[in-house]
Amino acid sequence: MQKTALPLVACLLAFAVAGAQASPLWKWRDASGQLHISDTAPPAGTPATSIISTPSGNPAPAPSSMASAASAPAAPPALSALDKKKKAADQEKADKEKAEHDAVDARNAAIRKDNCARAQNNLANLKTGQRIAVINAKGEREIMDDAARAAETKRAEESVASNCGPARSSAL
Repeated sequence: MQKTALPLVACLLAFAVAGAQASPLWKWRDASGQLHISDTAPPAGTPATSIISTPSGNPAPAPSSMASAASAPAAPPALSALDKKKKAADQEKADKEKAEHDAVDARNAAIRKDNCARAQNNLANLKTGQRIAVINAKGEREIMDDAARAAETKRAEESVASNCGPARSSAL
């Protein structure tokens, strides 16, 4: 029993000496959020709230000037580089979608303007009273009678109303 106790005591004594010889460690986060562990104190400009632990192993005590600041509303945390990149990418995506939406609206407005001009021209031709020839189902030309002219005029007026009126919202 004495042979096993001696090495056990020697090991415990070695660990105790090694623990006493260990250098003290400081832990703190810098302004960008990076964790630092060092045997030297953090730089002088490091706020006390960023110091995680001191060489004694305890969290850093808040200085008295920080106690009064703690009662005031805290400033929002600074955005990390990743958050800034994500926010910039989201803004770029929103700008791109808005530009695409504006381009589609511009194309639609041009198409509406063209359709309006065609519908107004067709209606004006129908109201002149001149004879109008149409191609029938057999591929033959025939002159439009009064009933067909009235129906075509009504259709042309509806086309003018739908194409030349106020633009409908594309969000519907």
